[in-house]
Amino acid sequence: MANNYFNFKQFKVNQQKSAFKVGTDGVLLGAYADITGAMRILDIGTGTGLIALMLAQRCNAQIVAIESDHESFLQSCENINSSRWCDRIRVEESALQEFNDVDKFDLIVTNPPYFSDSIRNPDQRKSSARHNDTLTSADVLVGANRLLNENGRLQLIMSYIEGNLLIAEAAGHGFYCRDILKIKPLPTSEIRRLILTFGRESIIPTEKFLTIEHGKRHEFTKEYINLTADFYLNF
Repeated sequence: MANNYFNFKQFKVNQQKSAFKVGTDGVLLGAYADITGAMRILDIGTGTGLIALMLAQRCNAQIVAIESDHESFLQSCENINSSRWCDRIRVEESALQEFNDVDKFDLIVTNPPYFSDSIRNPDQRKSSARHNDTLTSADVLVGANRLLNENGRLQLIMSYIEGNLLIAEAAGHGFYCRDILKIKPLPTSEIRRLILTFGRESIIPTEKFLTIEHGKRHEFTKEYINLTADFYLNF
């Protein structure tokens, strides 16, 4: 059972109310997201507020974090309002499909619910946090097209299979993959996760690789430590 809170170097995340707990996927995206030149960032499905908080620590952008699950929305408000960056993060209780804003965004990030055929959790809130019934990949792409500025980027973390399907689907919406981070839990593992970066310009994507652990639990690779050292207490 997950702890009710998670301490990072510069902030604390309470998570007892949130359907989507702190996990490696969110930390990876928050640490890796390309914040270059980003003045306005949108975090879709913020959950505990983790990614929004990580990005606020990394840059000076104005951040909007949206969450459709009411209890998770309250949790993210609690975590963000108690942080040192509360003046730069605005939390809204909204689904992406209904969300709009006056100004466009330079960067959109999301750790979306990407499973479609796997066994569901009997808890409806937890199931919705993992399965794409209420936020499909098409929803994300349509929303990104509507909310990003002309040169804006979309970044998200997905499982290997769903991520590759998204690359093909995104082209039909005018978004092209420009960067792929391929993530393996162990050196001997298959690639399990992809962090994908999309833009409107069609280019040959760069490919990078990241392995999280050497082979034994909690024996982390140097590359993973370097990526997350500004956040984890034990690095």
